[in-house]
Amino acid sequence: MMESLELSRVLLLTSSSSLLKTKAIRQLGFRCLMKKTNKNGNLRLTRSFSGHTGSGAAPASAASQGEEEHDDDDDFGSIVGFNLVPESGKISEEDTTSNGVKVPKAGDVEEEKVLNKVSYNIVFVTAEAAPYSKTGGLGDVCGSLPIALAARGHRVMVVSPMYINSTPGDKKFSGAVNLNRRVQLYCFGSVQEVGFFHEFREGVDWVFVDHPSFRRPGNPYGDKFGTFGDNQFRFTLLSYAACEAPLVLPLGGFTYGDKCLFLVNDWHASLVPTLLAAKYRPHGVYKDARSILVIHNIAHQGVEPAITYDNLGLPPEWYGSLEWVFPNWARMHALDKGEAVNFLKGAIVTADRILTVSKGYSWEITTSEGGYGLHELLSSRKGVLSGITNGIDETEWDPSTDQHIAFHYSTDDLSGKVKCKISLQEELGLPVRPECPMIGFIGRLDYQKGIDLIRMAIPEIMENDVQFVMLGSGNPAYEDWMRATESAYRDKFRGWVGFNVPISHKITAGCDILLMPSAFEPCGLNQLYAMRYGTIPVVHETGGLRDTVQTFNPYAEGTNDEGLGTGWTFSPLTKESMLVALRHAIKTYKEYKPSWKGLMKRGMTRDYTWVNAATQYEQVIEWAFMDPPYC
Repeated sequence: MMESLELSRVLLLTSSSSLLKTKAIRQLGFRCLMKKTNKNGNLRLTRSFSGHTGSGAAPASAASQGEEEHDDDDDFGSIVGFNLVPESGKISEEDTTSNGVKVPKAGDVEEEKVLNKVSYNIVFVTAEAAPYSKTGGLGDVCGSLPIALAARGHRVMVVSPMYINSTPGDKKFSGAVNLNRRVQLYCFGSVQEVGFFHEFREGVDWVFVDHPSFRRPGNPYGDKFGTFGDNQFRFTLLSYAACEAPLVLPLGGFTYGDKCLFLVNDWHASLVPTLLAAKYRPHGVYKDARSILVIHNIAHQGVEPAITYDNLGLPPEWYGSLEWVFPNWARMHALDKGEAVNFLKGAIVTADRILTVSKGYSWEITTSEGGYGLHELLSSRKGVLSGITNGIDETEWDPSTDQHIAFHYSTDDLSGKVKCKISLQEELGLPVRPECPMIGFIGRLDYQKGIDLIRMAIPEIMENDVQFVMLGSGNPAYEDWMRATESAYRDKFRGWVGFNVPISHKITAGCDILLMPSAFEPCGLNQLYAMRYGTIPVVHETGGLRDTVQTFNPYAEGTNDEGLGTGWTFSPLTKESMLVALRHAIKTYKEYKPSWKGLMKRGMTRDYTWVNAATQYEQVIEWAFMDPPYC
């Protein structure tokens, strides 16, 4: 059964948290829960995993599941898959090369990026990483954070699939070199062979997993016909390959070794912590490694029928870590036992620490409304759950140097801002009215982004003297609505169906207000981009939006800048609440120019850089290594 079908059942769990409580122990996958104290004084869980209870034959033991395939010596005389090398937690100060590219010394790092005293070998595992692959914020994070950590003296590898879809986008992998290292992995009832390509760029080892399942038209998760039916297989391969890469790839002349920190992102990489605990540590490999799960969007969990556990190549006694049982009311029919495996749940019960992409979201996922059925489990691990707000790439998003916008500007000279608005009005065919407040929206056209709210409010918004421009794609019904609205309000509304990077920059620079009425938003990046460009955000008070946007207080004059605010937030998620916030913003823009200028400058000077986020990640990594492996 496809993940999308099973996931719909997970979403139902949010409406009846009381039913979950009766099966709390079973959902956790533990026979017993015993509290004990770790070195930091935090409560941890000691547990034993239940036996295999899924349908179908139990998997073979680890010893019989293809480990013989790993017993051959590789070209360096090491056992493939169990390549034990001297601990490499510290980075050599000698010059090394990686695919012929000179690796900079730690001393070559820019002076303002202070090196940490302890250097770690960090392995990102992700389904996407910009600029090679990107569908949303996950790609942005895994394309920028590794560079920021490498600049601080860490050795960083990013492992993601090599998506080849026979389009001009394939040239993004043109700099990657075939390492000629083939690894055999046992899963889904047979031996699968994967290869590795490598590019050393901006201090980071970008490693791409090559397999026929990643070579097809479409995006990383599906095509025009829907979600790929074999995504569980594809991302199981990614997790296995990521566990092998630090052991077998001699990048820069030597491997990362088995003292690594795995940063696994979302459900696609969530099998990694379970693999470390179930298949490697019993053989003495990765006994000093740690894993951190980063949740970007808990609505996607990698849920599949229980019988698919047999395909994962895991020992039968580890079934409890992935076991997921739906309550009776959520089952499809009378004979449905409600048994499933949940990749994200497996990482939650085995990872050493858990992170989300904002502090607000780390709390929301522990509630019945925001946890999508995993809230009780996450609440049980609150002691190791943290939130770190994403950063933005200041080189790409800088109004003083942006190549996509018509005019440049900065906090010292804001005159280019209104010129960008005029240029945008001309390009979109709107009346050129620099004094008219322009509202923008950039995002996917689906329920999460609050499109229904905008649809209901457009008639009332259009009664004001404003212009409104939207950029996005998604639900065909919303796309058709955008086209119809443009026809109805020719002088006030423009809808751009699709996504275009230059246009997104032009809208961010040219608009005065950015509207983000998201139903939920783990972090959100568009509001950060907007503030960087002096565009004032009006957002629903949820997740990362709550953390990053402070409501403007016109009566706080004379206090510190933090108290004055950077935009407007609204709650609850209703049309009326959103319209009140929008009217406050429009009135301030028209009647209180000095206050509006202050809002612009405060937003433009906020520090949401990846350097700031990287220092917080370092702290969590340090905490992860303070205690023994959790599993």
